[in-house]
Amino acid sequence: MDKKKFLIIDANALVHRAYHALPPLTNKKGEVVNAVYGFLLMFLKATQEFEPNYIAACFDMPGPTFRHKEYKEYKATRVKAPDELYEQIPKIKKFLDAFNVSIFEKQGFEADDVIASIADRTEKKGINTIILTGDLDILQLVDQDTNVYAMRKGIKDMVLYNKSRVLEKYGLSPAQIVDLKALMGDSSDNIPGVPGIGIKTASELLQQFGTLDNVYKEVSNEENKTSFVSALAHKSKQTSLVNLTRSFEIKPRIKKLLLEYRKQAFLSKRLAQIKKDVVVDFDLGNCEYKGYNKKEVLKMFQEYGFKSLAERLNTKKQNVLFGR
Repeated sequence: MDKKKFLIIDANALVHRAYHALPPLTNKKGEVVNAVYGFLLMFLKATQEFEPNYIAACFDMPGPTFRHKEYKEYKATRVKAPDELYEQIPKIKKFLDAFNVSIFEKQGFEADDVIASIADRTEKKGINTIILTGDLDILQLVDQDTNVYAMRKGIKDMVLYNKSRVLEKYGLSPAQIVDLKALMGDSSDNIPGVPGIGIKTASELLQQFGTLDNVYKEVSNEENKTSFVSALAHKSKQTSLVNLTRSFEIKPRIKKLLLEYRKQAFLSKRLAQIKKDVVVDFDLGNCEYKGYNKKEVLKMFQEYGFKSLAERLNTKKQNVLFGR
């Protein structure tokens, strides 16, 4: 028996991706609605692709999060999006309401944290979760029960990330992605990481030592280990032992950077780590997809001039999906 599927939408990520990927489309009132159109296009594509049994959408809320409280510079370098982007979010929520999609958001937390907390609870019920997003930061949530369906280019080129695909892309497991961010940082979120360490070096360190903790254990132990091996090799004249160990050594420049920015690395990990324990008023039964208000949705499509979306909605497969 196939497992049931739960589609969780990383709404703000999709809004931003759609807004920047599409030209400034307008409705009859002259309002910019390109993000609304792009969001719905990706939503319909995902529902047709996966035919989920449950659907939910998670949004960010205005105001600082717990990450801002720990590091006031968090996302400080990010340029504020135009008002015409944010003005489209209430319109998207109205469409989601017409599609009978439950919405979740939590003050003080990001949508990613809410998504992770919901996904963690559904995994325990034996349900496969697909996260629809435009942000690869969320790849750290991928596991045997959770996949990420993300845009690769524009809004139409989509990729489904499972554990093997994450490994193929980064050479790391999904669980190591947060440690990757801790070392290399993230300029888009202004997560500092360790200055001077980029993705190549960060990946190599994690491929070699597994975790951020192990990297720092290695840095702390390396001098003693190197001295011991050198003495042993000199005594036994087993130079091959030195050569074998040398491939595992961290370069002096990298070691110096790691030691200098140790606190910053662990701060960066805390900022990059998506929380899975946010208290959310969530009931899976309320997210079960049983159909939508077709009359209302088609009326809204007409008002917004979304003729192509109306045609997509009227395909046989979408009728079966949304009419159940």
